[in-house]
Amino acid sequence: MRELVNDPFYELIKGYDRCIIDYCLIEDDTPHQGYRSHKDAVLFAMLKVIERYIDEQLKSEINYCRKVQDEPFPWNLDIGKAQAHQINPASLFHIPEIVRTDRIGQRFYDCGLPDPLKGEQIPYWYAFWEPPHTSGYGPDEFRKVNSVLFPEGTDELEIYEWTTDWSNYFEAGHEWWGTACWSIYDKCMKRYVVIMADATD
Repeated sequence: MRELVNDPFYELIKGYDRCIIDYCLIEDDTPHQGYRSHKDAVLFAMLKVIERYIDEQLKSEINYCRKVQDEPFPWNLDIGKAQAHQINPASLFHIPEIVRTDRIGQRFYDCGLPDPLKGEQIPYWYAFWEPPHTSGYGPDEFRKVNSVLFPEGTDELEIYEWTTDWSNYFEAGHEWWGTACWSIYDKCMKRYVVIMADATD
């Protein structure tokens, strides 16, 4: 597997600097094998995301000389614990109706929100435009990002939603805001997209 680092999507998502989602676009030369290939893609993506975080930490140490040397974050993962179930594209890309917005900008929707404290994962739209600190994004930005991420459309996508108890990447989100992990195989483009989100206040 290899990351498609030159894909136009990565340039686009840089412009959404308040987006807290980690995306990973992956190409694989081996034949697609359903669930097994998805699990391989999730592991590959997590390792890439960890690599990005470590790179950022190193850059920050170089740019801002710290007087006290922090220990590196003790990343851990156990992909064997990860479980998933298949979902349809309509479920992943669902956009709720914004019923009203109050005077401080809080939005109210035509659907209930999940309770992360009960183990419920957040929906993709919520991960994109309702992070702990307001992003200012909404349905239009969500559609635009996904149109670039899936230029051939979403009809031919095979999607798995994964549990988030297998890596401490998701630890902070379990405290309050929530977590999410999806793997998507785009049959038209023959590539994988892994989407992961985690945050707390």
